Amino acid sequence: MNGPALQDRPAASASWRIALPHTVAAVPVARALVRTALAELEHSADSDTAELLTAELVANAVEHTAGNGPLELVLELLPSGCQVEVHDPDPAPPGNLTRPAGGEPDPWQEHGRGLLLIRALSSSCGHRPTESGKAVWFRLPTVPTQRRPL
Repeated sequence: MNGPALQDRPAASASWRIALPHTVAAVPVARALVRTALAELEHSADSDTAELLTAELVANAVEHTAGNGPLELVLELLPSGCQVEVHDPDPAPPGNLTRPAGGEPDPWQEHGRGLLLIRALSSSCGHRPTESGKAVWFRLPTVPTQRRPL
């Protein structure tokens, strides 16, 4: 093939695991970690979408799970994309994550769109039990690098 390759180098593989406080202060910390990790490794997953969906997962865990124990953010960057998990102490599955709710969210309400956003913008999402509660996750694929003229 002549000219530059569509992807100059393979995306890096790396992972992070960080404890977060069970407060709303965890949301900007989680966003910053995802943004920084994607930028530093020049990973080609969509950073804006990854930040938004991470914020939704963390905010849901803070709002809808009981207890004061820490949450845990797990970020995995792979050549095929990224996966973000938020671990919380509540074993109950998140409502309507993998299946749509009975109707559209009320446009006048401030809440009720987080799981809809995660379903709509991720390539896949779900939840699984853990020894101490559950993990809620989403995946985003890499975005192909555009060819640049020489």
